[in-house]
Amino acid sequence: MLVVRDLSLRYPNGKLALSGFDLAVRAGELVIVLGSNGSGKTSLLRCITRTVTPSSGEVWLDGADLTKLEGEKLRRARLALAMISQHASLVRRRSVLANVATGALGRYDGLRTAFGGLPAAELAAAHDYLRQVGLLQAGSSQVGSPGLAGQRAGTLSGGQAQRVAIARALAQRPRVLLADEPVASLDPEAAEEIMRLLRRLAHEQDLAILCVLHQVELAYSYADRVVGLRAGRMEFDLPCGEVSRDAVRRLYLSEAA
Repeated sequence: MLVVRDLSLRYPNGKLALSGFDLAVRAGELVIVLGSNGSGKTSLLRCITRTVTPSSGEVWLDGADLTKLEGEKLRRARLALAMISQHASLVRRRSVLANVATGALGRYDGLRTAFGGLPAAELAAAHDYLRQVGLLQAGSSQVGSPGLAGQRAGTLSGGQAQRVAIARALAQRPRVLLADEPVASLDPEAAEEIMRLLRRLAHEQDLAILCVLHQVELAYSYADRVVGLRAGRMEFDLPCGEVSRDAVRRLYLSEAA
């Protein structure tokens, strides 16, 4: 479970990106955050991962407040968090299987893994993660068509690449998955497939998933809960079926409106 309490962030230039933000994302739940550009969505994710340090507030994960941790303690605590973004950011020259297995490297110490070596056990486990994202049939050792597991990642379609990125995140064995505009670069059909996959992973794998989106219709179709952000402040946090179209529309009004 991920719990954010009274989180605020003011950047060095004086801009207030978040103010008094509270949120809980439970295991088995897909929570989607909506808001206009500059509303604080990505800043929220950056505070959770400690890419930036919030000005105040708490980020609780597995009984630890990440805002109070530094160094190795923070690195270890963050292993329970995995992140996917708009771009899959795969190593194009490496195989699909190798890209997935790299998600596990944070759990290993040693010279070999420091230089990108992949433990044999993780290469074997990578097949299972590829099955979980629908790229490998049960009982098969090949991805989709024969040889795709060993295919270079640079040859994949956008939807396939994003599925591999999700499999790589699963290889980290997280309890919380963060998704920052995961379908922004995909065509509508591929976007629907990725959102169906995220919902299935939340419900069947008991992951807590926090997803930032711009596509309002996808939020209505796939979210368990929808959070509205406007100018760094929460406007609502409601079950999907209780979110009115008017409440969503107000998120995208200019500050002067």
